[in-house]
Amino acid sequence: MCGIFCLLTPSASRFEPDQTIQEHLQRRGPDVSRSLAVSGSGFRCLFSAHVLHMRGPLTPQPLRDDAGNVLEWNGEIFGGLPVAPEENDAAVLSRRLSSRGGPSEILSVLSAVRGPWAFVYYQKDGDYLWFGRDYFGRRSLLWRFDAEVAALTLTSVAGRSSGDGRSAWQEVPAVGVYRIDLKAFAEAGSATFEMFPWARGGADPFPGGAGIVPDGCTAVMNQSGLALASPVCPLNTSIPNALNEAEDHSTSDQRVENLEALPAGRRRTEEVSRLVGVLSEAVRRRVRSLPFGEREDSPPSDGRASVAVLFSGGLDSMVLAALADRHVPAGQEIDLLNVAFKLPEPKKQNESERKRGKEPAAASQARGPFDVPDRVTGKAGLRELLELNPERRWNFVEINVTREELQRGREERVRHLLQPLDTVLDDSIGCAVWFAAGGAGFVAGGGDLKPFASSAKVILTGIGADEQLAGYARHRVRFQASGHEGLIRELAMELGRISSRNLGRDDRAIGDHGKEARFPFLDEDVVSYLNSLPVWEKADLSLPRGVGEKLLLRLTARRLGLGQSAALPKRAMQFGSRIAKMEDRREKASDKCARLVAR
Repeated sequence: MCGIFCLLTPSASRFEPDQTIQEHLQRRGPDVSRSLAVSGSGFRCLFSAHVLHMRGPLTPQPLRDDAGNVLEWNGEIFGGLPVAPEENDAAVLSRRLSSRGGPSEILSVLSAVRGPWAFVYYQKDGDYLWFGRDYFGRRSLLWRFDAEVAALTLTSVAGRSSGDGRSAWQEVPAVGVYRIDLKAFAEAGSATFEMFPWARGGADPFPGGAGIVPDGCTAVMNQSGLALASPVCPLNTSIPNALNEAEDHSTSDQRVENLEALPAGRRRTEEVSRLVGVLSEAVRRRVRSLPFGEREDSPPSDGRASVAVLFSGGLDSMVLAALADRHVPAGQEIDLLNVAFKLPEPKKQNESERKRGKEPAAASQARGPFDVPDRVTGKAGLRELLELNPERRWNFVEINVTREELQRGREERVRHLLQPLDTVLDDSIGCAVWFAAGGAGFVAGGGDLKPFASSAKVILTGIGADEQLAGYARHRVRFQASGHEGLIRELAMELGRISSRNLGRDDRAIGDHGKEARFPFLDEDVVSYLNSLPVWEKADLSLPRGVGEKLLLRLTARRLGLGQSAALPKRAMQFGSRIAKMEDRREKASDKCARLVAR
């Protein structure tokens, strides 16, 4: 992973990069940093990159080949292009691109990559600047254009200045890749982006038209009609023709026994087996592509964790942990990162309440101020994992955050990382993910809690499961109002907007600790398999909460040997960690968050 940066200006401009942004970028890539400049007829490109060593030999970026092409690559190649264990994937991609000339050839290379990426590429032949994000937008890339000096900035992470109002930064939309003719830029003093979209099966490849680009810039579709090949198959939009295709399950029991009580024909034996297969392979790719040395299967000699899971003990994180256990070398630890925000002090019970025998307000906090719902389910999940593999050292990391620590972390780090997002929801989830990814907390040992700092560079997260398997409450509402047809439309929208709602934000929050977020549920093979299934095979929202939503994944969890965690209802991170209880309860999730603005 890297923090990448590119500043494009006219040759005569003295516009300099923001040093604060460079400091933010260096936190993402602490292992090696390098800068270089490219000048041409009327333009200048300044590139800088900060590398987190993850694959093969440590390879500084930007990479410049013998022909003068320059690549900045913030990504991982998990498939599509061959990368040997002793090779660095950025170097492999640089060689592939340098051997290609026309746009169709460059697009064919990018289309072949399986894995998350954002990139900037200077093509010497013709003086073109290419950039963009992968199909799902799993890596952050922001842009801003300063019209007064005709300066275009591309960066993995930006920052917020004192008194900032509306941010000038925008996320580069994950709708395709862009190309700038640098000679034309020098002549016009403005940026025109030539767009090469992802082929999305008839969907609008360029939603919003020119409105998605920074003010002062123009976007046009490439005249050749070229597009990137979609890495996933189209979503199955079939609707059940008869009632027996969407069976009615009448049962009052809403617990794990419901999964066992399903008729044998509805246990989806084949579908579960195939999901176990593709999801297990997705996890394997993400936990074995690490800088272990000459051999990929050689764990660190001290046995400490190279892999961690953002861990609530809920369905998604439990499945990821169970699958990671299959592929992480036996002698290596796995860190389970569990974040909790301190509960407010309970109100004292008054005399009338005591006389009526009312339960004290403090009863729910008898276990301690950090025993939030995700801490409780996390500890229960740890017990299940210990039963699954008692030989594994599972580090259940209790990351406890006070109100003062939250305010300090938000002010110093998180408000910068969230740019350009600024809602109450982004604040809550961004802070929770940032503290969790830091991995600084306590683990149980000898009956006491001891300070602990996670050594893992890779953090697995369950993003993508709810969006594909109807895990959110709004999916049930849509199903009840509009049936399967409405649910399908909702799921298509969820996956289409995941780059702008979740992935860029979480990549920036996790990357700030010099760690890399990896998303097994968004592996291309996993998404293709789930897309191929009719919606009623993935979820059955006629069943109660804790069973019907993400039903296929719940059955998969049972196949993996998990127990009660397979039947836990969805609980959003901001509520499970109780960060939402720390702030103004009158706020709405979509409100602009005043706490993100510097005072």
